[in-house]
Amino acid sequence: MSQYLCMRFHLMWQSLCFIVLSFSLTAAWAQTYPNHPIKFIVPYSAGGLPDTVARNYAQRLGERLGQPVVIDNKPGANGVVAAQAMAAAPKDGYTFMLTDASMFSINPALYKSISYDYKRDFVPVSLAARAPLYLAVNAKIPANNLKELVALAKNKPGTLTYGSSGVGSTHHLSMEALKSAMNLDMTHVPFKGTAQSVPALIGGQVDMLFSALPSLSGFVKSGQVRLIGSNAAKRSPQEPNVPTVSELIPGFDFAPIIGVLASTGTSQAAIDRISSEIAVVAKMPEVVQSLSNSGIEAVGVGSTEYARAINDEIERFGKAIQAAGIKQQE
Repeated sequence: MSQYLCMRFHLMWQSLCFIVLSFSLTAAWAQTYPNHPIKFIVPYSAGGLPDTVARNYAQRLGERLGQPVVIDNKPGANGVVAAQAMAAAPKDGYTFMLTDASMFSINPALYKSISYDYKRDFVPVSLAARAPLYLAVNAKIPANNLKELVALAKNKPGTLTYGSSGVGSTHHLSMEALKSAMNLDMTHVPFKGTAQSVPALIGGQVDMLFSALPSLSGFVKSGQVRLIGSNAAKRSPQEPNVPTVSELIPGFDFAPIIGVLASTGTSQAAIDRISSEIAVVAKMPEVVQSLSNSGIEAVGVGSTEYARAINDEIERFGKAIQAAGIKQQE
């Protein structure tokens, strides 16, 4: 019996030593992290929404971390190129991805050939920003608010048109969700990006569309279009007088979210450090103002909230894609 107790005590002592050693090594690593530059992979070209967010955060993060934060743009193949770059990088807390959630909520539902898997390959780190889209109508459309637009569409089924940045874009799916919720019959006219869709709205080729604030604000001031709603859950501080669609349709939330993710297997200490620093940077007045100038809202919440936001978006966009009748492509 005494021999058994001695063996048990020895095993417990070994386990305790292992725990203490692991804790000490983790603490020591955390104290020296980071000791060389950190990379943010962005799966889009320079100048896009995620790239804008990345560059607004990178400098301030670098100052706080004491190491440069480098932006590495890797567009292509609906996020596959960036996902492959993440997979090839060491899981050492020095490579992250900054992207919008459409990479996980829209692309897998549209394309069969997507090789990455959100839950298998990635760990949410921080929700960095949100960028609401605004429902704008041509000034000639006799609707001053969303209720009047819905009434007009019901009175003239099949006659109103709406533009988008392409089939399956957030702009398109936001309108499809609105159509489905209110049982509206309107015609979709897809374009190749807002550089084509917004001029079409101004010229009267389409009656309405969802688009980002910077592409619309000048035309709002000139009286050529009216903003009658946004696709975010809450009113934006940038346009507090513009109601949200969710005020008419509870739960309506299709505003793009942009966040930072790590590869599965990345140290929790690194994830926690980056998440906490992003939370600080998101509150810096200069960052808030710079993002606001681009129609973006700084957020800066942690991994748990970000994971919940991604999962919610996957569910909402899945329903919108189904309502739109979009078939999955190869």
